[in-house]
Amino acid sequence: MLVLLMFQTVTILELSVLLRRSNEAEPVWGPVLSMGHIVQATLKSSITIKGTGLHSGRPAILTINPSSAHMGIWFKRTDTVDGDPFVPARWDVVEQVPLCTRLVNVDGVSVSTVEHLMAALAGCGVHNALIEVSGPEVPILDGSSAQFVKAILKAGIQSLDAPVRALKILKPVEVRRGLAMAQFMPGEGFSIDFQIDFDDAAIGTQARRLDMANGSFVRELCDSRTFCRKSDVDAMHAQGMGLGGSVRNAVVVNGAEILTPGGLRHSDEPVRHKMLDALGDLVLSGGPIIGHYTGVRAGHALTNALLREVFADPTNYEFTVCGPALAARLPGAGVRAADLHAVA
Repeated sequence: MLVLLMFQTVTILELSVLLRRSNEAEPVWGPVLSMGHIVQATLKSSITIKGTGLHSGRPAILTINPSSAHMGIWFKRTDTVDGDPFVPARWDVVEQVPLCTRLVNVDGVSVSTVEHLMAALAGCGVHNALIEVSGPEVPILDGSSAQFVKAILKAGIQSLDAPVRALKILKPVEVRRGLAMAQFMPGEGFSIDFQIDFDDAAIGTQARRLDMANGSFVRELCDSRTFCRKSDVDAMHAQGMGLGGSVRNAVVVNGAEILTPGGLRHSDEPVRHKMLDALGDLVLSGGPIIGHYTGVRAGHALTNALLREVFADPTNYEFTVCGPALAARLPGAGVRAADLHAVA
């Protein structure tokens, strides 16, 4: 049984179209209902957030709508006149571009800079949503996931009558590009291990490992902002990129100096943000992951390459239904509004 939910501008026609496409894509969410298992979730009500695109500099209006079980996460470009406005949040539609994650459908309609929002949805345990966006880019807000998380938790989480299924990593999978590496190892829950190394003394070498169970994303990672060097900002502006970026929505460093007013929110904020990005990119697998992710100097492209390597060989993975013990070790389980730092 599939329960279709009606919220604001999400119509039965839209939901039926997305359900058909989700089924064609063989999503993580399976059709079997099972009593006693942790269930999928969506939002209790719609959320509208306004801001500016980091790279385009254009105003962006984003509305996250509740959706029904098995749908997964979809974007809808409300400004699209010609072509299919629906873009799936899925690893195999990622276009390789620098500095962000861009999703592109078969008609060439795209949505960029989705990683912070996707991390917020995963970190709050939201498995299904239809996200309307008024332009080509998700708003950058303060450069972290905190404002998305705050809005999601304020709206509330709605349980759906379908079990959560997770992608379980069965054997080591690794990709490398020069000094950069991304790797999956089998594990009992989901954890992230990340290392970065920058010449700028304000960043330097940082490493952190985090078990993502029971709300740790909200408490430990969600308020960590994107970061860059001043020389990178100058280069991006010269190329017509980063037009919406500033010290208000990024940690900008210049050698040993932090140019962003107020400094860092955490002494290791840069590596925390890289972990945030990794979660947002990994949830494009279609749902939660059971395994351990390690990133060494990894970025969006390498994390996506790792997912492609996983799905290239069916012996690398299996899908498993999550019982209470397993689900308690996934991002989003047990999240409370009190877990969010008062930064948003």
